[in-house]
Amino acid sequence: MDHNTSESSASPGLTLQSQATPAGSVVAPQQLVEDLGGENLSPDLSWAGAPEGTRSFAITCYDPDAPTGSGFWHWIAWDIPASATSLPLGVPREDSSLKQARNDFGNVGYDGPQPPPGAPHRYQFSVHALPVESLGVDPEDPHIGARFAIFSQQLASGSFTARYQVTG
Repeated sequence: MDHNTSESSASPGLTLQSQATPAGSVVAPQQLVEDLGGENLSPDLSWAGAPEGTRSFAITCYDPDAPTGSGFWHWIAWDIPASATSLPLGVPREDSSLKQARNDFGNVGYDGPQPPPGAPHRYQFSVHALPVESLGVDPEDPHIGARFAIFSQQLASGSFTARYQVTG
């Protein structure tokens, strides 16, 4: 999947959406970190059109505009059952129905946007259809292992992009 898309991208059939943060919108206040006045809640997500052979899903949230040279990962979750078609607003960090890696803030689960002042940042939310029930990745390991397993095995993915900017 190309992490430099501007608005949305999807493999044929697999789509992802959020009522809280629609594609092309500004990230909703409740998804922002508390330092920016938010509630730091993961957005509600729903998906459809998984290909045949899907045995689980993964979710990622990535900021390609972070000034790190390699972007910033806000959320990596996997081993979501194939029967699932959505995640609710505010997935708890300790949710036992899925696995979540430590994000680039160093926390397990989702942490919202907190870009430095300046240009707008893009936040790419993606769902990945996977051919295995479990990635077999330890959530305590660095998230590169989970990301490698997700991106190297995905049958399809669907994404949308939202933006956020801190001015002044």
